[in-house]
Amino acid sequence: MSEVTRLLDAVERGEPQAAEELLPLVYEELRRLAAHKMSAEPAGQTLQATALVHEAWLRLEGEGHPWRNRRHFFTAAAEAMRRILIERARRKLRDKHGAGLQRVPLEAIDVAREQHPEAVQFVHEAIERLAEREPVTAELIKLRFFAGIPNEQAARTLGLSDRTARRHWAYARAWLVAELRRMESE
Repeated sequence: MSEVTRLLDAVERGEPQAAEELLPLVYEELRRLAAHKMSAEPAGQTLQATALVHEAWLRLEGEGHPWRNRRHFFTAAAEAMRRILIERARRKLRDKHGAGLQRVPLEAIDVAREQHPEAVQFVHEAIERLAEREPVTAELIKLRFFAGIPNEQAARTLGLSDRTARRHWAYARAWLVAELRRMESE
């Protein structure tokens, strides 16, 4: 049993110091994942990786520690980060917040890495539909797209082989393209 799993068990049993001991063990990994995700965000982003980790941790703390093991914990953390990013995207799409108008710095615009709130919202809605039919594939998308976790690590988190995770990822990409085409034709 890993130290993280042992501490998760202690947290579930209600040992108050366990959560304090758990955070330092998982913080750097969570921060690295958040930093990777935030590196793909548009320039001028006000949310920093550290703030994303802290907000996700606060949400995880508020859930009453229902984690069964390391995999379950990191899946819950990725889900918390995903929800935070979805909420931020929705907030930016409201009229009160400019309804999609974006401040664009004139220097070094990298269109290939830009990620618009509309795209985040689309992926979120598509994942919700996919989760009804293919929950493992939907979890893989959440880990890869929203938490920025590399395929090999996402596979380990979900208990999949690398090959199976690659197969799920290929299916997910094809499914998302088909969904985008379907939504555009509506």
